[in-house]
Amino acid sequence: MGKRIRTLLNDVDVVFEQDPAARSRLEVIFTYSGVHAIWAHRLAHWFWKKRLFFIARSISQVSRFFTGIEIHPGAVIGQRLFIDHGMGVVIGETCEIGDNVTIYQGVTLGGTGKEKGKRHPTVEDNVLIASGAKILGSFKIGENARIGAGSVVLKEVPPNSTVVGIPGRIVIQDGIKVEHGLNHHLMPDPIADKLKELEEEIKALKAEREKIQKAYSRK
Repeated sequence: MGKRIRTLLNDVDVVFEQDPAARSRLEVIFTYSGVHAIWAHRLAHWFWKKRLFFIARSISQVSRFFTGIEIHPGAVIGQRLFIDHGMGVVIGETCEIGDNVTIYQGVTLGGTGKEKGKRHPTVEDNVLIASGAKILGSFKIGENARIGAGSVVLKEVPPNSTVVGIPGRIVIQDGIKVEHGLNHHLMPDPIADKLKELEEEIKALKAEREKIQKAYSRK
């Protein structure tokens, strides 16, 4: 019983570490939908392990109705998961989430089809998944990885990596520290970088054209 209470307290404590808007335990306990969804899932998962599937799914559906967060009761969730805002978050049946993971609104941890067995991602410790990201398939998101907002990840992500884009591409890996922390809107954007590069090339071509035109006009 002591371990379960510690787990519930950890679910509250992590909110204070991650959300500067949190003011009191009472506020977090009664008004944070992410905490409500996690607690409901912990109860539903207990029934799921007892093979009381109908009760487990019923709890999950009631939680989804009130919180806007859908966590399948079969999913395995570690300590100190932080779901910020949370509306539209979907976590599939065979998903496994480690400790100290942060998930923002609109994130999907889903499958890619009707395959049986393990079909959802495994998210290791200390991972941040930003708003609207979709991680689809049975593969690992390594420790300390960062998934940028709106990314679609379809293959394994190594530890200590930052992934952005559609499809998701690794833009930072081992040896380069990610300084942005929770400021996921500041993560590198390879598409924007490429567009900027093309814009610079166009400017250079225009400048070259103007030089040629001036040279001909003097003749």
